[in-house]
Amino acid sequence: MRAATPDREEPAVTDAAPTDDVRWLTADQQEHWRAFRDGTALLLDVLARELDCGSGLSLGEYEVLVRLSEAPGRALRMSELADDLAHSRSRLTHTVARMERAGLVRREPVPGDARGVACVLTDHGWRVLVAAAPGHVESVRRHLVDVLDDAQLAALGTAMQVVVDHLRTPACERARDQGDVSDVTAASA
Repeated sequence: MRAATPDREEPAVTDAAPTDDVRWLTADQQEHWRAFRDGTALLLDVLARELDCGSGLSLGEYEVLVRLSEAPGRALRMSELADDLAHSRSRLTHTVARMERAGLVRREPVPGDARGVACVLTDHGWRVLVAAAPGHVESVRRHLVDVLDDAQLAALGTAMQVVVDHLRTPACERARDQGDVSDVTAASA
């Protein structure tokens, strides 16, 4: 169990017996859930380690560079970038600040929008991305794409898109922003 921190309360513990209204996972569902959870954790860990060793970039930094490289003018509003990456604005701000210090990106005001800030890929950031991409793509192939057959990869992609679409519904986003799990549960019912 994780220790309580000043901004996070200790998890509630109760002596009450589990209630009948909980939809417990079946044995097959539990097996698939654990395979997904463990596979995702192991995959992201190896991809992160190999990317860091090969380029010095974190997965988050690499994804920022990729999204900017695909955007018109190699620039995106910070809010769009956060939404694209499914990152909190706070987390993205810290990542971009670190990348800005390394000369990979720069932040600029959005013309005509006093509050808007754009993140722009620098020429140095482009060169770092071009150098990192072949090794990262090879790592993704070695640990995911080439491990699955075409049907398995397609099924995985289709299934995860359903999850992404669900988690990006207004009810789920509102609940996530407010930290209210009951709204997420209600949104999925």
